[in-house]
Amino acid sequence: MSVTAQVLAIFARRVGAGVLRIFKSPIWALDALMGQKSFKKNPIIGSRWLNERGFYLKRVAWAEKMADLRRRQMVHFLPDEDKAFFHRNGYVVKENFLSKDVFAQIQDEIATKSFAASEMRQGKTVTRFIGLPPSVLKDLPGLSRAVHDPFLQNAMRYVGSYNADPIMFLHAVLWDLDKKKKDPQTDFHIDTFHATSKAWLFLRDVDVADGPFHYVPGSHRYTPERTAWEFEQSLNAVQHPDGMHAAGSFRASEDDILKLGYGEPISFDVPANSLVIADTHGFHRRGIATRPGVRIGLFADLRRSPYFPWSGLDLRSLPGVKGRQSEIYTGYLNFRSKLTGKPSHHREVGRVKVDAPPVL
Repeated sequence: MSVTAQVLAIFARRVGAGVLRIFKSPIWALDALMGQKSFKKNPIIGSRWLNERGFYLKRVAWAEKMADLRRRQMVHFLPDEDKAFFHRNGYVVKENFLSKDVFAQIQDEIATKSFAASEMRQGKTVTRFIGLPPSVLKDLPGLSRAVHDPFLQNAMRYVGSYNADPIMFLHAVLWDLDKKKKDPQTDFHIDTFHATSKAWLFLRDVDVADGPFHYVPGSHRYTPERTAWEFEQSLNAVQHPDGMHAAGSFRASEDDILKLGYGEPISFDVPANSLVIADTHGFHRRGIATRPGVRIGLFADLRRSPYFPWSGLDLRSLPGVKGRQSEIYTGYLNFRSKLTGKPSHHREVGRVKVDAPPVL
């Protein structure tokens, strides 16, 4: 190809890219309004020029105001004592959560049955997800009572600031101490820039050696130091070498955590039948396991767009969808994988017992 042809080809590519950006700009803007967090995927969110002028911090501040507004619509969802504890600390914890009869029933159910599962490997850790739609729960009365427990459901909604149906899984975290690659979830991080809730109802005792969940109390709210730190992160996040940081799930060192004005993180090495619900906009991490084993529990996740002023009107709570989010999500991942030809990060592994060795 001649020099002239090469120059023309480069010019054409650049013009094409510019035209494409013009057409994509409304989509990126809508994406930002709906709560997209990735600096890397969305040039508007990742714009240094905009973030130097406070765009990221304004998104955070508005999301926080809307979360407070939505929670005021749900003041009756939690007892006053639990609400006060949550607002101070960013989490709710309950030991001996289920009755002895229901807890024993669940233990029998998970000990004897195999389940259709998917797995995700992150370094030395494999997370197993077992969906719990109505078609599965109809034969599992103990798990069904836990999934539909009023306190669990209401606390998830209040902490996540949305009166919406959480996605629920039977959940196992398995680790291989011989693997050398790091598990990225063992770094302190936030899931996103706005209120969101996750819950773990632990079905076995969790020891320090099992790599328990850690949370930084009060880190669901901003300090001046946190605001300044996130402002600095927003300027360069798009170029950050950690892909998860660039995607808006900011990573922080233990030294960073202390400099942000928070206290020491706490470790949830708790007895079986303990429920932990946390706003994972606060800093948290998975502990590093030091012995072979598995953590088993019921897991729930609730995240919606941060900018709506109303707490309800959730499409995923409509009849025919409610309770089936895990089933729909798995179907979506399979469809996307077939469409793109790329393997899903959640890979189906057939029917297994919840505590079976990992397949991946």
